[in-house]
Amino acid sequence: MEYSLEDGERLIKAARYSIELFLKSPRFESRIIENHIKQYAEHRGVYILLYHYPTITMRGSSGFSRPVSQLNKLVVEAAIAAATEDPKHVPISEPELDECVIELYILSDPERVEKRDNRKITKLIKAGKDGVMIQYGFKSGVILPTIAARNGWKQEEMLDNACIEAGLPKDSWKRKEIELHRFTAKVFRESRPHGMVEEIVL
Repeated sequence: MEYSLEDGERLIKAARYSIELFLKSPRFESRIIENHIKQYAEHRGVYILLYHYPTITMRGSSGFSRPVSQLNKLVVEAAIAAATEDPKHVPISEPELDECVIELYILSDPERVEKRDNRKITKLIKAGKDGVMIQYGFKSGVILPTIAARNGWKQEEMLDNACIEAGLPKDSWKRKEIELHRFTAKVFRESRPHGMVEEIVL
């Protein structure tokens, strides 16, 4: 995926403006921001994570593991949802947003991992570089590449935690009926609230 640091800066600014405008005005229209970044019309999965600064405590996350729409639209939707709809966290207030840094993931298309041998599966996935998605019916769980790296998870731990995220027993990824996908990501992050944007090299 060819996304430059300049692309990351534009998209993170759009994410921040989306949250700010949504919190300030009940009449917020997403197309205002979408049109500002309309050049990003390709279909890509995207995740937005919000961290309190400087503690780097998670304050919200949301995203789309599959490219269900255009990138410019999904960035706006994921940003607002990360700030206001994450069930694991209290919604972010307007003043608190100035204490948060934004992390943006642009995902590659998920690649299905054929499950013939559990040992081969763990060799196909590179913890800290690949993300994984577990799916079983309407249940799904996603582990982003940097989450595994920050927690020091090996491949099996990463897969176990994806199952837990999906509400499944931790070793469900070994079952044949469970779908497993891997993906890579371009990751950009603010160095501090409203600060310079940097690319996180996986």
